[in-house]
Amino acid sequence: MTTTPPHPSTPRAGKRATPPAAGTERTAAQRYDAFLAVCPSRQLLARISDKWVTLVLCALAGEAAPPAGDDAPAGPRALRYSQLSRLLVGVSQKMLTQTLRSLEADGLVTRSVVPTVPVTVTYELTDLGASLHRVVGLLRAWAQDNMDAVTAHRAGHGEGPADPAE
Repeated sequence: MTTTPPHPSTPRAGKRATPPAAGTERTAAQRYDAFLAVCPSRQLLARISDKWVTLVLCALAGEAAPPAGDDAPAGPRALRYSQLSRLLVGVSQKMLTQTLRSLEADGLVTRSVVPTVPVTVTYELTDLGASLHRVVGLLRAWAQDNMDAVTAHRAGHGEGPADPAE
């Protein structure tokens, strides 16, 4: 009976997995396959493909119209929770909180607390978050640019317009 050697990304018993060393990103990327049910990259893909993740990243990147009275320059910037909530019309407090916590845990945003009265908490893209924004920002733009064509196709298939609440 032969045994199959463990997957290279699987830590040996008693050892912790360590992040890949600088310059080995290509090798690390080859170890992950999102088509496999047990691959961690599939879980990450599920987290980052959520609509609120896309919209939070785009808002922090400065793509959303600034809140009324905000004269900050366009581009990436730190936003308070209340500013994000106003920009992301329709997001519940629970969903925005969960999304921000997930993004922070994944290293995509930083949460900064300034000890003022009341306390000021801001969220800002990390370099990793900015790199993801470059991808999902294109997805958001594609959705906006092609909505009329998709709506026309849905009508041709007996489906109504896409539900804006979804």
